[in-house]
Amino acid sequence: MQQPIKTMIRKIEVLVVQSMFLLLFVGTASAQTDRQISIHLDPAATNVRWTLGDVLHVVHGTFKLKQGVISYNPLTKEASGLIEVDATSGESGNSARDHRMHKDVLNSAQYGVITFRPNRVEGTFDPTVRGDFVVDGILNLHGQNHPMKIKVSAQPKGGDGLSIETHFAVPYVEWGLKDPSTFVLRVSKEVSIDIDSAATITNESGARTQP
Repeated sequence: MQQPIKTMIRKIEVLVVQSMFLLLFVGTASAQTDRQISIHLDPAATNVRWTLGDVLHVVHGTFKLKQGVISYNPLTKEASGLIEVDATSGESGNSARDHRMHKDVLNSAQYGVITFRPNRVEGTFDPTVRGDFVVDGILNLHGQNHPMKIKVSAQPKGGDGLSIETHFAVPYVEWGLKDPSTFVLRVSKEVSIDIDSAATITNESGARTQP
């Protein structure tokens, strides 16, 4: 009789241990889900720079950020939100060239905003340590959506602050925008974009995220 009792006790002990592990896993997953955070880009502390080369020299210019908020779930790595750049703010320091850019290439009177909507983060983003990761999303330019993966570098800046940098190329001619090249002056068919921004991190309930 003692052997069946001992066997039953062992089975009960195993079930108890398994239940404890299950509860621990569920609790950990729930805690990670609750850590969903929002990243708020500061338009006043964001620089959007573009570079376009031609056969004679390199043209540098800027755009202005209108707004930028990204929500990120560290458990699922899913992301959402919206980053808006004011297309009408593009300038290179040459009024005649800028007029042609807005009228003939960007058509900014009609397509006044360039947007990026993140879908997912590839790699690990931890706001408490410096790191590199890739944001997968949709870039809307000239009214058309284009899938894009953007490599991002992030650096914590104490408290709830975050410094963000990224560099990527936009094949604007391939995407259907007008090639500004002429018979004499040949212009690159890709424009390089560099962005650096100061951001603030909060959780979804609005509380600040502390490292």
